[in-house]
Amino acid sequence: MKIQKCALLWSVLFLAVFTSSAQAAIINYNVVLSGTESVPVNVTTASGTATVTVDDVLDTVAVTMNYTGLTGGNPSAAHIHCCVLPNANGPVVIPFTGFPSTTSGTYSNTFTGVSVANITGIEAGLAYINIHNAVFPGGEIRGDILPANAVPEPTSAGLLTLAIGGLSLFVRSRRVV
Repeated sequence: MKIQKCALLWSVLFLAVFTSSAQAAIINYNVVLSGTESVPVNVTTASGTATVTVDDVLDTVAVTMNYTGLTGGNPSAAHIHCCVLPNANGPVVIPFTGFPSTTSGTYSNTFTGVSVANITGIEAGLAYINIHNAVFPGGEIRGDILPANAVPEPTSAGLLTLAIGGLSLFVRSRRVV
């Protein structure tokens, strides 16, 4: 019986350590867009939120965004800029094709074939989302895609919980004997 419990424990730990790294390839970032994040800062009441999901195995970046109250008019462009330090302006690397031309709206798209350099830049916190228009050609609202805003993919958290549970069972079984 002890051997079976030990084998179970090692199996759980093996799965937690070696499969979670593959699952960790999917990371969700929560982004808040505002004029105060723009460089230079803009005075605007516009705001937005986005979820950016990066899969560094499939080289995809998915964006789901809501924005409201653009005061500078309809968007002329929206995209992800990369790979620069926070509070700096960088080149466009992922243009948001099919972005709505309204002062408030939603947007969702998955971009495939994203370069490893751009995915690495996003994961390192060197990228941001920007919405541009006629009054604010440099961008009315902006939001940095920062690792501090990252949410682990749920499967990884589940595996970690399973590993901790297996470890606690193992420790309890050792005390009983």
